[in-house]
Amino acid sequence: MIVLPAVDLRDGACVQLVGGRYEDERVRLPDPVAVAGRWRSAGFSELHVVDLDAATGKGDNGAVVHAVMAGFRAAASATSRVQVGGGMGRLERLEGMLAAGADRVVVGTKALEDPAWLERTAAQWPGRIVVAADVRDREVVTRGWAGSSGRAVTDVVRELAAVPLAGILVTAVHREGRLEGPDLDLMKTLATMTAHPLQASGGIRDLDDLRALADAGADRAVVGMAIYTGRLDPEAAAREFGR
Repeated sequence: MIVLPAVDLRDGACVQLVGGRYEDERVRLPDPVAVAGRWRSAGFSELHVVDLDAATGKGDNGAVVHAVMAGFRAAASATSRVQVGGGMGRLERLEGMLAAGADRVVVGTKALEDPAWLERTAAQWPGRIVVAADVRDREVVTRGWAGSSGRAVTDVVRELAAVPLAGILVTAVHREGRLEGPDLDLMKTLATMTAHPLQASGGIRDLDDLRALADAGADRAVVGMAIYTGRLDPEAAAREFGR
């Protein structure tokens, strides 16, 4: 399993939110490029970048995303990888991020609400699209976690079986930013259901949580609050899960 530090962007800054709620911002760092460099220096070979403003229709941090990618790659080895999310339902933005050097793009609401669009897009860029399935109480939520899809995550994962994806990113929204541990039952269930690489996010606290996710079948894990608050030692995480 590979661990990806999250660089979540809001108003040009790197932030960490609890449960995806803008009113519950716990971390704000003014220089996201420096943050990405810090994670590369710690030994991580992959990075997860999300434009929260683009995802929620509240703005656009595209220039910052490009700078973060360029900075991470400048300090990284040839094996480095960056995946980018936020507003990727707009085809011109998705194309622009891939052209700018993103190895994978993460698409949420558009992919889930328009399966035909997803099939066309994934066929055009096979192995480059990650579908984000954000989950609260086993139901997939959309539109920056504010919308209810009425669909069970298990049904969504089954429907994605034939699409040539780079993976499925499952965020346990009910655990996100709370440092209460990942939803291992959820991840174990989904890992047995799909041949796509499973990326897990939400609630990760420490190395034991990462080991448990690896045992559950996760291919990648996205970490945020734990490394920003010092709960998880980034160097130790990178040594064990950075490549």
